[in-house]
Amino acid sequence: MRRAGCIRLVLFVLPVLLTGGEGVAAPPGGPLAFRGFSGGMALHTGWVGGGSVRLTTPAGRPLPVQRVRGVPFGIGGSIRFHFGEHLRVGTEGYGTYIDYGRTGSRFGIGWGGLLVDWQWHAGRFHPFAGVTVGGGVVRNTTFTHPAGNDFVTEEGMSFRKYGFTALAPFVGTEFALTARIGLMVKADWLVNAGRPQPDFPQGPRLYVGFIFYHCGE
Repeated sequence: MRRAGCIRLVLFVLPVLLTGGEGVAAPPGGPLAFRGFSGGMALHTGWVGGGSVRLTTPAGRPLPVQRVRGVPFGIGGSIRFHFGEHLRVGTEGYGTYIDYGRTGSRFGIGWGGLLVDWQWHAGRFHPFAGVTVGGGVVRNTTFTHPAGNDFVTEEGMSFRKYGFTALAPFVGTEFALTARIGLMVKADWLVNAGRPQPDFPQGPRLYVGFIFYHCGE
């Protein structure tokens, strides 16, 4: 799906950030003058919960409810264009997965979208707050018993795939290691802002990564 392409776009753009971009920024000319751009990649973890999977047998007999909750892991990246001293507009995309239950079930999310944030400056620290709006795809594989051989078909499993509207408010800070490289720490809360889905978990995610700056001095 097109929404899943956001992550590929980020991974394509990031090498450009590492190899070029010097002198891209326009000269200052106003409070929202273009100053350059920054981008990088980050790993994330956290805690999510609240989702559940209710399956039945082909005969209609209900099976025990499986709770979608646990510690997510994932990776992704972002690019931001700087306007003036505080405003930044860009895009980001991430992939994350959660192993849940006792039978090897896995919940995966790929999402991305447009972001806008506001950044402050306090020495080498640069805190920020903003929101990302976009979309994503969920893939949920639920097993009713542990999977056996990889090359043997399974009967006791269910697979769901659906798209959703993504809304992710976030706060964080960047710490300037040098004039061109910074350490970024961020927390967000990914929300399914469209049609509710019973298996969609929510909770805080914590991101840690590096940012590469190509901004005017």
